[in-house]
Amino acid sequence: MSDIKEGIQNHLLELQLEIDDIFAKGRDSVVSEVTIGQIYGGMRGLIALACNTSYVDPYSGLHISEYTTDEFSDKLPEEIFFLLSTGKFPDRKSLAEFQNDLSLRATIPQYTWNVLRSLHKDTHPMTMLSLGILSMENESVFKKEYQKGLKKSEYWEYTLEDAMNILAKLPGLAAGIYQIRFGDGNLIPHDSNLDWSGNLANMLGISNDKGFADLMRLYLVLHCDHEGGNVSAFTSRVVNSALSDLYYAVSAGLNGLAGPLHGLANQECLRFILEIHDKFGDDPDEDVLRAYILDILNSGKVIPGYGHAVLRVTDPRFTAFMNFGEANCASNHCFKIAKKLFSVVPDILIHYKGGKVANPWPNVDAMSGSLLNHYGLNEFDFYTVLFGVSRVMGFCAQNILALGLGQPIIRPKSVTNRWVLEKLTVPG
Repeated sequence: MSDIKEGIQNHLLELQLEIDDIFAKGRDSVVSEVTIGQIYGGMRGLIALACNTSYVDPYSGLHISEYTTDEFSDKLPEEIFFLLSTGKFPDRKSLAEFQNDLSLRATIPQYTWNVLRSLHKDTHPMTMLSLGILSMENESVFKKEYQKGLKKSEYWEYTLEDAMNILAKLPGLAAGIYQIRFGDGNLIPHDSNLDWSGNLANMLGISNDKGFADLMRLYLVLHCDHEGGNVSAFTSRVVNSALSDLYYAVSAGLNGLAGPLHGLANQECLRFILEIHDKFGDDPDEDVLRAYILDILNSGKVIPGYGHAVLRVTDPRFTAFMNFGEANCASNHCFKIAKKLFSVVPDILIHYKGGKVANPWPNVDAMSGSLLNHYGLNEFDFYTVLFGVSRVMGFCAQNILALGLGQPIIRPKSVTNRWVLEKLTVPG
């Protein structure tokens, strides 16, 4: 048994014991109430899922397992996927074994490239990524084993096989999409001597700077997972809960990520920074910047990259990116503007309209686009592809664990307006 498979099996046993203890103490206990506002407000804040890969604390930010951003931001993506799936970091031997396994699975079928090359030249890169994954669905090990007759207790094992195959191909798929959509169409081959993020950086063919490879590593690590209720992770989980294999589930999650209210935020932040640069130059005066920010707020618009549904402090992922920028591109005009916005915007939001802004602090998107821009990755439509490559790690780990724990199909109850009205008018 491979180390990651053994690690998942042990983790599942630990999680099942915790669930057994929870059920013994009160399976029918009420932990949350649902308001009318939540029914009509996208279920925001409604506690209705268990997710054991990550959680977001309002004051300490993203945790992978029990590790904070500061504790995992220096790791490789392969180590992060191992952590998401097993609850533990791999040792050196396990990491090497896992990396070798991924490398052996990295070849992308020619028919996938044929599909992608047949698309209209203006096809969005996220459409290409989703289609690329879906085109390989016939390769699903889970589907083939399920058709033979598969025990429920074995679902997670073959879902892990699909996860390994998908993850192994993602860097090459994403980089190939970049070459087809924005480059000369020539694909740069996979290099078995490079790690997962190193291969992505190399196959993109954008920069030979070691800083770019480290930025890709950091980017893929910081965006890997964000609880189970965000649009993309939840969509992936719902689809997989019907036993649609991981190719369907990953493609579905990426389709959710492609929306402007979810995965497009970093490119909107960079557009905002470039607009400021066009108006005020490389180093805008803070008073001028304050006036500009207030004009935007007074017009009823928001400041891209500021605020978060859960966090009530500066996103630690923003801080990790800012520290990277200080070390690698401190003189870049986009980075300097992003940094200056950080010194100006929170104070404005804290006092704006009597301090009604719940979270005036920057999130991860306020800085990431500026760093990508520094290394010459200027095709905004591709930014969400990078986000997707990273977030697929979370999709895969969440679904592996859910199937390993025997969780059923997700099927919440919906009600009509009339039902709600009757509930409100019933005495008592």
